[in-house]
Amino acid sequence: MVVQQHRSRGVAFAAMAVAGAVAAASGCSGSGGAMADDRPGRDPGAVLRAADVLLASGSSKARTSMEMAAGGTRVTIRGEGGYDFVRRMGRLRVVLPKDPAGTSGHRPITELLSPAALYMKNRGAGVPIDKWVRVDSTTLDDGNLVTGGATDPLTAAELLRAARNVAFIGELDLAGIRVRHYRGVTHIGRAAVSAAPYAREALAAAAKGFGENAVPFDAYLDEAGRLRKVRHQFSYVNQGQLVDVASTTLLYAFGVAVSVTLPPSDDIFAGEIKA
Repeated sequence: MVVQQHRSRGVAFAAMAVAGAVAAASGCSGSGGAMADDRPGRDPGAVLRAADVLLASGSSKARTSMEMAAGGTRVTIRGEGGYDFVRRMGRLRVVLPKDPAGTSGHRPITELLSPAALYMKNRGAGVPIDKWVRVDSTTLDDGNLVTGGATDPLTAAELLRAARNVAFIGELDLAGIRVRHYRGVTHIGRAAVSAAPYAREALAAAAKGFGENAVPFDAYLDEAGRLRKVRHQFSYVNQGQLVDVASTTLLYAFGVAVSVTLPPSDDIFAGEIKA
C-alpha cells in the first residue's frame, strides 16, 4: 500500500494511498474546445457556477470515493455522510481498504470538514480512541484535496470555477435523477484565485504541492444546476513516484439537516501519529 507522509506542526500523518490508474481511462482528457449548444440548461458555463448553486442549496448528503494508483498498487477509500454548504462544514464516515490478506485492521475514520481544518477520529496508531487529530489544510502539500481520503465537496465545486474547454457530453439518469454531463479541465492555481475566500489558501497550497496543476474532470448537473456528481483526476509526485488519484463526489438529498460540531481543544491529540 502506498502511503503519503505529511508533517504538520510536528505531527506526522499519513494519507492512505487511493487508487485508480484512471489518468488514462475513459477519455477524460478535456482536450479540444467547448462544444456549442444553445439549448436551455446545456450551457457549459453552468459548471463555473456550480459552487454558487451548492451554496444556495443549503446542504446535502454525500458519498465519496477516492482511488489511487502508484507502482502497481491500487486501493480505494470510500466515505459517506453529509455537508452543510452554508457553514462550509461536513461529516464523513471514511472506510479504509482491506489489507492484502483481505481483512480490515482499521476502524472507519470519522472526518469533520471545516474551512480551516480537517478533524479525524480513529486516525493512526497511538491516538487514543476518544481523541481527534486536527490538521490545518493550508499546511498540507495537497491542500487536503486527497490527504483525508475524500475531497471536501464544496472545495471540489470551487475547483470548477477555473474550468476550461468544457464540453457538453449528453444527458443521462443518475440514481433516478436526470443530469447533464460535462467534461473539461480545470487548473488548481487559477481556481485558487477564483475560489471563495475560505478555499483560497488550501487551493494555493495544493497549486504549489502538485506537480501538475491541470485537473481533468467530469461533472454532472441536474436541471436546477446543482452538482450531483463530480470526478477529478489528480496527479502528483511522491518520493519520486507519480501517483494518479481519481476523486469522485456524489451529492444527493439536498436540504437534509446536517449537524457538525467541532471537538473542543481538550479532545485534540497533540502527539505523533505512528505510520
